[in-house]
Order: sequence, then structure tokens, then C-alpha cells
Amino acid sequence: MNRKFSVAPMLDWTDRHERYFLRLISENTLLYTEMITTGALIHGDRGRHLGFNKEEHPLAIQLGGSEPADLVQCAKMAEDYAYDEINLNVGCPSNRVQHGMFGACLMAKPERVAECIAAMQNAVDIPVTVKHRIGIDENESIEELFKFVETVAASGCKTFIVHARKAWLNGLSPKQNRDIPPLRYDVVHQLKQTMPQLEIIINGGICDLDSVEQQLKHVDGVMMGREVYHNPYILAEVDQRLFQADTDVLSRQEIIEKLLDYIEHEISNGTRLHAISRHILGLYNGLPGARKWRRYISEHAPAADADVSVIKKALQFVS
Repeated sequence: MNRKFSVAPMLDWTDRHERYFLRLISENTLLYTEMITTGALIHGDRGRHLGFNKEEHPLAIQLGGSEPADLVQCAKMAEDYAYDEINLNVGCPSNRVQHGMFGACLMAKPERVAECIAAMQNAVDIPVTVKHRIGIDENESIEELFKFVETVAASGCKTFIVHARKAWLNGLSPKQNRDIPPLRYDVVHQLKQTMPQLEIIINGGICDLDSVEQQLKHVDGVMMGREVYHNPYILAEVDQRLFQADTDVLSRQEIIEKLLDYIEHEISNGTRLHAISRHILGLYNGLPGARKWRRYISEHAPAADADVSVIKKALQFVS
């Protein structure tokens, strides 16, 4: 699995339509699902949560949970559905997640995380990884971070995706936790230097490919999140610059033209246009006509009978 560059799991954003769209822009970027809780998979609509298009590979699923038996059950489901990796969320700071005893609060329980990882690794043949913060609340010393990673690594986990901010579990909202705690790239770099045998992926606040290339001098991979969603064309040169692919960089219009067939197919199966079009609003960010592109799609795509003609008409503003 090549994790040199990946797009972060983002709730309500990295659904299967978004991932299909991003895959049209980059063939090599590792994509992640939204976080899916073990309860949703065990008791909910399994097909809706796990289904994806084969074109989305390489694709990882992110699970939220803290009960080894439940995680094993869900890991087996993910392997049956042919996901390429299972990632355990140990970074989400929301109150709802804390009440379920998973997410960032698990950083205080490294032995439980190790138990969960070991159980899943024993149950499936695909890689199991962890995504976590550099600390939580007052527990922010490098020694505590290293203890967490060492404990989990002893379970056999080799890959750690590290959001270079700590999480405040009390007093800050999830949105504030993405912005207010300062970024500490130096801590993640020190983690890699201290434990060179582990694969360390850095995440948090990285917004352009020049910064990605700088980070790759210190760590094994970079995960980018919100910037990709709001400015998806940032992926256009990822294959060439980061994976040395000998392929052409597609224009924005070529990407949309490739997406139209997918949209038609999805609409024929009952998907509403808005479910797909909401993900492409940022494709022309910074270019003449971008505002009209966004406005036209936003106003017309929610209609019950909206079809690909909405996208084709919106192209007139940016062509």
C-alpha cells in the first residue's frame, strides 16, 4: 500500500460520490471513507455504509469503535467488501464520539487501542492502521505521545497517521479542534526520527503540493483534508509530482466530462443530482466564472428532476 499521499476521512464529505470524483483527478491517491461506527455497521444498513465503486481503489475504511469483538466483526465485513485498509479513528474529538468511548479519548487508553488493533489484525489479512492526535487535553507531552505509539506498535501496527494538533475534549467544538490547537509538525517529525521503523503519515493544515514535498523529507506520507474538498483540482498533479506517473494532467473540463457518465448512471438508479454535484462546486475555485458555476449548480441541482444538463449548462460560465 502506497500511503505517500492520501485524502483524509471527512464526515459528510468523503462519501462514495466524492471519492469517485477525486479518483478521476488522481489515480494513485489513497482515499478514505467517512468514519463509520461499529454500531452503524452491525445494526444498520450494511450495504449503504460499505458499498463503493471498484474505481475508487486504493480505498481504506475508517472505523469508529472501542470494543475488540465489534471491531473484528466490522473488519471482516470490510475485508469481504474488498477494502484495501482498515483504519481505527483515535482522533475525532466530538462529544458524541466520546460518549461512545472512541475517537480521540482513546489516546488515554493505549492498551485498549492495542487490544483493538491486535484483534483486527488477527482476523483479517489487510493492513490495520491508526489515525490519532499528538495528544489530548493536558496530556500533551512528547513522552505521552511516544508511549501511546509504542504501546500500539507492540500490537503489530506499523502505520500511524498523526494529526499534528492535540485535541481539547472539553471546551472546544470539533470545528475549533481543527483550527485552534497549534500545529506541531516538529513533534510528528521527532516521532519519525525516534521510531524510524514505523510508517508515519502527517496530517493537519497542509494546503499545497510544495508543502507536501517539504513534509516528505521528514515523514513517509502526507494526508490532506479540507483543502482537497474545497479545491479538488489540487490533486491534478499529484500522480506526476509525487508518484512519478507518466500520465497527462487532465483539465477541469475533461474531469467533468468523465464524471457525466457516472452522474447519468447514478440518476438512473435513483440518486439525486445534488448528492453528487455538491462535491464539485470547488473545482473551478480561483478562476473566472467560478462563482457563477457554484451558484448555478447550487440553485438548480436540488430540483427533483435535475439531471446532467445542469452541469453542462454550468460549464458555459467557466469555459
